[in-house]
Amino acid sequence: MKKIINRPDDVVYEMLDGLVAANPNTLKLVREKKIVLRADAPVKGKVAVITGSGSGHEPDQVCYVGRGMIDAACAGEVFAAPTADAVYEATKMVDSGAGVLYLIKNYTGDRANFSMAAELAQAEGIRVETVIANDDVAVKDSKFTAGRRGVAGAILDYKITGAKAEQGASLDAVKEIAERVNANCRSMGFALTSCTTPAKGSPTFDLGADEFELGVGLHGEPGRRRTKVMLADEIVDILMDSIVPDLPFKSGDEVAVMVNGLGGTPTMEFYVVFRRVAAFLKQHDIRIAKAYVGEFCTSLDMAGCSVSLLKLDEEMKSLLEFPVDIPLRIF
Repeated sequence: MKKIINRPDDVVYEMLDGLVAANPNTLKLVREKKIVLRADAPVKGKVAVITGSGSGHEPDQVCYVGRGMIDAACAGEVFAAPTADAVYEATKMVDSGAGVLYLIKNYTGDRANFSMAAELAQAEGIRVETVIANDDVAVKDSKFTAGRRGVAGAILDYKITGAKAEQGASLDAVKEIAERVNANCRSMGFALTSCTTPAKGSPTFDLGADEFELGVGLHGEPGRRRTKVMLADEIVDILMDSIVPDLPFKSGDEVAVMVNGLGGTPTMEFYVVFRRVAAFLKQHDIRIAKAYVGEFCTSLDMAGCSVSLLKLDEEMKSLLEFPVDIPLRIF
């Protein structure tokens, strides 16, 4: 293993130190609990949006904290859920009296710890609502999942939901649009290589030199199948043949497209993928209204990528254009 770290036990803390040091005017850190907050939190009269999950998926989630998106992100250890205590503390720190929305991905540890935090906060009179992202079409259910996983499509939900909250909408309205985005978003990805966690120091799963994992999870969980490497267009067609019928997306729809790298893929290859996605959608008379290409939700150093489609309505299109002030400048 070759990684730019000091000690594995310190890597998450030091990553958060660096993130906040690079953005001192917009972010603040509660280091002992691994909570990143927008510097002006709590914002009077505003619904607060909180997310969180294991580290190792950066820029998700901590790089989406700031005006127009997320009020606080709770970081767990690498690929491990944040603690309920940290989520509870973050909730108290960002609540301004308008309520708090938890926007999390569908993983057992995240669901359990955010649920415990919600109970603690509600006992103190803080109203908390939860929306669970489950955009991954690769699996319906398996021994590795609690239903469909939340993957990169959740970032589109952060963007739209965060904008709605920034505009001063009520908690009910913020929750409604988060649910609407999730209901209209579908994703699927693939891995060419495994990833290596700092603590383990070796690949998390074995993948042959001539194999790829179709429908891989963000932590290396198995997807639909493991098969021999194919041409890029063949892989993309498999993804699109799974994503498009699932909603279904139909002729005349407008969509946001996200081609997301998993941490170890060159930018050149993202655009090879996007080229085929665009051609596929054109063939089906589905119009791309907004495109995002890059790394938005990674899996450490895993090579591969995912494709997410979000069927847009006029309100979603407007909220995608809402200005943000976060470390990741692409939004």
